[in-house]
Formats: sequence, C-alpha cells, structure tokens
Amino acid sequence: MTCLNKLVAMTPPSSDHKRPHTPSSYRFSSLNLVWLLVLPSAVFFLVSTLGPHRPSISPLSSLLQVSFSNNSLQGSSIFNGSSIDSSFQLEAETDYFVSNMPFPDAIIEKHTIQLDMSKNNESEPVVDVTSKIVKKNSKLERNEANLARVRSSIKQAALVRNLTSTHQDPDYVPHGPIYRNANAFHRSYLEMEKVFKIYVYKEGEPPIFHNGPCRSIYSSEGRFIHELEKGNFYTTEDPDEALVYFLPFSVVMLVQYLYEPETSNTDAIGRTVVDYIDVISGKYPYWNRSLGADHFMLSCHDWGPRTSSYVPHLFHKSIRVLCNANTSEGFNPSKDASFPEINLLTGEVEGLLGGPSPSHRSILTFFAGRLHGYIRYLLLNEWKDKQDPDVQVFDQLPKGVSYMSKLKNSRFCLCPSGYEVASPRIVEAIYAECVPVLISDNYVPPFSDVLNWKSFSIQVAVKDIPNIKKILMGVSQRQYLRMQRRVKQVQRHFVVNATPKRYDVFHMINHSIWLRRLNIHIRDFHQS
Repeated sequence: MTCLNKLVAMTPPSSDHKRPHTPSSYRFSSLNLVWLLVLPSAVFFLVSTLGPHRPSISPLSSLLQVSFSNNSLQGSSIFNGSSIDSSFQLEAETDYFVSNMPFPDAIIEKHTIQLDMSKNNESEPVVDVTSKIVKKNSKLERNEANLARVRSSIKQAALVRNLTSTHQDPDYVPHGPIYRNANAFHRSYLEMEKVFKIYVYKEGEPPIFHNGPCRSIYSSEGRFIHELEKGNFYTTEDPDEALVYFLPFSVVMLVQYLYEPETSNTDAIGRTVVDYIDVISGKYPYWNRSLGADHFMLSCHDWGPRTSSYVPHLFHKSIRVLCNANTSEGFNPSKDASFPEINLLTGEVEGLLGGPSPSHRSILTFFAGRLHGYIRYLLLNEWKDKQDPDVQVFDQLPKGVSYMSKLKNSRFCLCPSGYEVASPRIVEAIYAECVPVLISDNYVPPFSDVLNWKSFSIQVAVKDIPNIKKILMGVSQRQYLRMQRRVKQVQRHFVVNATPKRYDVFHMINHSIWLRRLNIHIRDFHQS
C-alpha cells in the first residue's frame, strides 16, 4: 500500500445543464379546448407525484429517529440555533447509547415533504419537464423501490428477538449479546452486500484528493479512501445507479498542505472544500437533488467537524464519518457515523492481535499516554504516582517497558479521551483482547447502532475517575470472563485486512453509511 505525493490543481467546474425543450404553440379548436380543461388536472397530478421532491427520512431504529419539518422554512438549524440556507428544518431525537436497545426497533415509511424548488424567474412548460423527470429518474425510482423492499425485510428480521441470526451465511452468523439485534444486523449486512453502490467523484487530484495517510494515527482515513479508490467493493462507475456519493478529500492532507501554523489560518482549507462542492454540484445533479443528504465525507483528523462546517449542507445534512464523534461539536448520530481510530504505524495489524488468557493477565488496569485534555489531566493527577500494582497509569513508560506487553497483560485497558473524544486506545484494547474502559464525555462509539458496547466494555463517568479501582474490582470474575470472550468475538469487526474480508472494519464502516442511506428516501427534481 502506497500513499500518493503529487499536488495538482483541482479540476475546474463545468456547466453542462441544458434547458428543457419548449413545445410549439397550440391551435385553438374544440379539441384543444378540451385539452385546456383536462390538462391542468393531469399536470397537477403529475407534478404532485413526480416532483419536485426532497429527501424524507424513514427511521431505521431508535438510534436513527429523524424527520423533516416544513413548519419553519426560514432554515433554522438544530445546531446552536444558527441559520443556514436550507429550505427545510432537520429535527432529530436520538438515543445513541442505550443498553438492550434492539436494532432496528422500527422501520417506518414517512411521506416525502414536497417543497417548491422551481426558479421564480423562469416559466417552464410542465409537461416536458415532468416527462424528462420520468426519463431521468427511472434508475433512481428503481433504487428507491429496492430500498423500500430492503427496509421491509430488515423490519421483519428485527421481529426475531433471539440472539442468533436465522439467515444462513457460509462465513459468519452474528450471534450473542454483543449485538443489539443479531438477526436484523445480519439481514441488513446481507442486503448491503447485494444492493449497496457508491460513486466516488473523479474530480480533484492527489495528494489532497483520492489519497490519505496509510501509516499513522490517521490510518483509518487513508485505508478507507485507498480501498474505495481500488474499486473492488461497493463502488460503481455509473453515478445514476449509486445509492451514496463519496467526497474523496482527506482532511489530514488538507491540513498538511493548506494549514498555515504561523497564523493559525484555516481559510485555505475552507475554500478548497467549498470549491469542491461547487465543482460537483455544478457538474452533476446529485448533490442538488438531496442537498447532500446522500453524500458522505470521512475524517479521522480532529478537524473533521470544522472542515465540514465551511459548507452548511455538508455539516447539517450529509453523512459525516468522523473519528471525532463528539455530540457537543455537532456530531449527529442520526445521520453521522462514528469512525474507529486505528493507529497502524507499520500499516499492518501483524503482532497486534491476541494476548494471554485471562488467568495470565496480572494487571487489573493500565494506561500510558501524555497529558492531552482535561480527562487525561484528571486521570494522571489521580493515579499516576499512586504506585498501585493494580492500577498502572503512566504519562511516559519507563525505559525497556513494552506498551503492547502491558496491554496484553491487563484485564482492563483505560481508554480516556484526549483533546478530542476519539482515541486509538479503544481499538488497541480490542486487538489485545483487553476489556476497554471508556472514559469520555459526548462520545458515540463506533458501530453503536448495531453493537451493544455495554456487553463488552465498561463505561466510567469522568466524575468517577477516582473510583476506577473500586468499579473494576466490583466486576465479578464470571462477568469479566464473559466480557473478555465478547471482546474476542467483536474483534473481527475492527480488524484491518490488507484485502478486506467480510464483517471486518472496512465493511462495518460501509455498513454504518448504508444504514444512514436507508434512513432517507430521495425523489429527484429537475431545475435547469
């Protein structure tokens, strides 16, 4: 796996819209008089049925409860009350981390909100426009009809409340309490393999576009971009058959090449993202028809949320796949997906997976890391100098002590947030088969719409940092052994493979995007 290093200017936008054909004038006759009487009703029916439409949301689970409201068309945002240039308001009620919540709890079809998106200064012949819509939208309508079938099948699968999937699978059948609803997840995954299609926009040049870091703390970002660019899984060359559209810029590369540390100026990053959206929205119809709701970006850099904020629709409506899955910074679990942060310094997981059996793990809990953020400060301040053999907390490991050895000899591994909520320690713990202890505020763990994190991890509130030893000592041996077995079981969903394998982290990230695409219903419109 290699990372590209060439910097080339971005492809400029092109304008290729054509005005619809205008029909010839009618001659007045008794027959035409009948047409004049009948035609308005027919046109009204066609316009009401076919366009113009915007996406509507169908909740896929209690985690994805979203609806569009047209009661306030001023464009008020749900984030901090800011105003955006949207024609509808997005309202969300989310419960993103509740134990024993089945997935999905419900799939409910909702009516599409119809908004007038036509240009006020143009008068277009309605008959020709609607006929053009029928022609252009045949693939989209087939896609949406297929997705309606998929939603129904997942809803039926969700009614099976046992812990083992009823669907046959030669590789793996999800089972056990690590899943919110194993049967629903399995059905959704199998449908994704059959139906899911991603179109990767070709515009833009490396290293900022179509490229990402392969060997660093941001490896998740580079590896995912690299796999999509290879085109072996889910991608399509026909944008009309795609269900989602990938915006292939790397936030890590944007920061590396465009950030000005002397002035702390990020304007160049913002301009690049704005220009890119202008390019693809001017050249293709897909962004405009959904306001970006079926588009996704991904970032493992802390500045992912900030980078997306330069385009209001990207921030508020698109699917953002973020390591920095912080609800206090606008992360919305109903449309955004949490991205696992994986530190692959060599680019491979060799030597990272596995560890001794529970009986050979002599350390109760372990952490080593520098002072990043107030949670780390509280943890180090409380435990660093305690010299407690059970709770081993370091800001820097002593010489000759192996970090991986400490992980693999610990029963529980502390995973506190740093400056941002995400931490590669969560996946490190899972790789080392050490039960993760999440210490964070406002963090949505990866894949938590299908995984029941409370079955294989411990959540410690920040205020309870002084009580860590008491909390962990209170976990019975029987309960610990169950959790440790589940960590080993869930590990497959976080493993990075040189060539992706079913149910591994690459496919699970795609499944998170797939779920959010299932949650919207798009009908096209044409305004040119």
